Amino acid sequence: METVRGLARLWPLHLAVLVIGVVSQLIGILRIPIGIGTILLLPMLFAFALALLLNPNIVPAVSRIMPVRRVAAASPLIVVAIMPFIARFGADIGPGIELVIRSGPALLLQEIGNLGTIVLAFPIAVWVLRMGRESIGAVHSIAREPNIAIVADRYGLRSAEGTGVLGVYVMGTLFGTFIFAIIASLLDGLGVFSLEALAMACGVGSGSMMAACSGALAAANPADTESITALAGSSNLLTYATGMYVSLFVALPLVEWMYRRSRPDDPLNHVSSTARTQGEAA
Repeated sequence: METVRGLARLWPLHLAVLVIGVVSQLIGILRIPIGIGTILLLPMLFAFALALLLNPNIVPAVSRIMPVRRVAAASPLIVVAIMPFIARFGADIGPGIELVIRSGPALLLQEIGNLGTIVLAFPIAVWVLRMGRESIGAVHSIAREPNIAIVADRYGLRSAEGTGVLGVYVMGTLFGTFIFAIIASLLDGLGVFSLEALAMACGVGSGSMMAACSGALAAANPADTESITALAGSSNLLTYATGMYVSLFVALPLVEWMYRRSRPDDPLNHVSSTARTQGEAA
């Protein structure tokens, strides 16, 4: 009952979220052609920008209607909001299992390639950018909704790891579609990789990034649009199916181990993730 009363007292926060969601959906998807591709501005981006304007840490004037304590109460609700996405991913995997099987070993093994990005990103995060445990959340994946859910459950979103994964999530939302459209067009023009390989590489676990990447490839190769779309969609589906488990059981423990080896003096290395999550909840 106390929880219900607490949520009821946050009605201005819920109302703000509802208004932001409605306005963002009314704006819809904006497409900006850039010659070699198209930048997709999705409702999620508009929602993020509008929410920033209601953050008293960004715009102090709004603290009269949205005080800091009310904004802080929104953090635990992120996990609740993400759960429908996770359920949707699971529902999508079942009907597409035959397509997954027909796609062959190249798609099944593609998730191993995502671990390679850790080798590139981790040294930059720790030794160049001088990041702390934020690097664990930031580099273990491309930080989409399933990865945020994993980090939230294991460390809590108010932790350093939570800050890292949310930071990459925001950067992906802002610049992911643009970067993917550019890279796909450039690599296709170089002729180093086959079109099929580039199409499969579009499926990184983000619908917006996949759409931007496959759209750029399809614009450059209109005769192969159907195969590009099929391979990109299959790859994205597989990443949804396997990416969460690879992140949970392989990528995250690997980055944890690398961080402990590179920063052995960090006191949080000796505090269990369960204890930290319980402490945040308290």
